[in-house]
Amino acid sequence: MAAGLKTIILLSFVLALGFLLVILSCALFANWLPLLVALTFVFAPLPNALCTRCAGQDDFSADYNSAYVDFGNWLTSGTVVMGFALPITLAHAGVIHETAGLMSIVGGALVYGTILTYSGFFSDSGDDLF
Repeated sequence: MAAGLKTIILLSFVLALGFLLVILSCALFANWLPLLVALTFVFAPLPNALCTRCAGQDDFSADYNSAYVDFGNWLTSGTVVMGFALPITLAHAGVIHETAGLMSIVGGALVYGTILTYSGFFSDSGDDLF
């Protein structure tokens, strides 16, 4: 599937909408803790990207070494779960408003989904999707 200018424009719109929701969840309720959710979703694909670079053939074995990829998937899944659990926990504890927690979850999911979609459309091979 060829990605063109319309894809880039749509992805940038969705990314801007995600960041807008996260910033509004902070600004409307005068509490900037939900901004941590955006950071977790932005940094979530990094373990997969780094561990995929480390995986591959090594000097001792001609087989594919997937331990690095599995570890990267584990770290990424933990970071994504933390991105959803952090605002729920903060809202349950009364540190942030429930609406702010919901807005930050939706905004963070849009940011992470945009990163995944971008890497899927613009990767060199078809199976590099995080």
